[in-house]
Amino acid sequence: MGTYVGFLRAINLGKNRKFPKDAIVRATEAAGMTDVATYINTGNVRFETTMRSRARIEAALEEAYREEAGFEVPTIVFTTRELKEIAERARSFGESERHYVSLLKEPPSAAAVKAMEEASTATEVAKVGGRAVHLLYHGSSYGSDAKLTNLQVEKLLGVATNRNLTVVSALAEKWC
Repeated sequence: MGTYVGFLRAINLGKNRKFPKDAIVRATEAAGMTDVATYINTGNVRFETTMRSRARIEAALEEAYREEAGFEVPTIVFTTRELKEIAERARSFGESERHYVSLLKEPPSAAAVKAMEEASTATEVAKVGGRAVHLLYHGSSYGSDAKLTNLQVEKLLGVATNRNLTVVSALAEKWC
């Protein structure tokens, strides 16, 4: 039995993409997962499963979430060990005013990583490690004026969901 953490993309945005925590738990259990827990209402779920293939786990969850929510819910799964490594790696980047982590569904190519990191500026820095992109902001915000956002990550590296480092660190501490 392995323990995993799933990150749901694009839920609880606007009135048509609501997917409350109790519905996430219900759907995760319907997919065959056990010992299910959620953390804040942004699509973070921990569970246990006997499945070992990340692709199979994601497919089972996405099917159950589509059934429960009534819309597609791209889901990105990490082992607790992988999540802990992402949170620990964040410390190596030092202080920044804001630090977000885009979590990737698939490993990026070397060329895509190079393009993402080369998009960095003096105030916005992208550091890619495995299936995680650390977005560091110095004197700029993540909002509408930022050049490096999850939209840019997805353009260059594929399907991703974004969390601030506070959430990633809290999940790693709580669940890993």
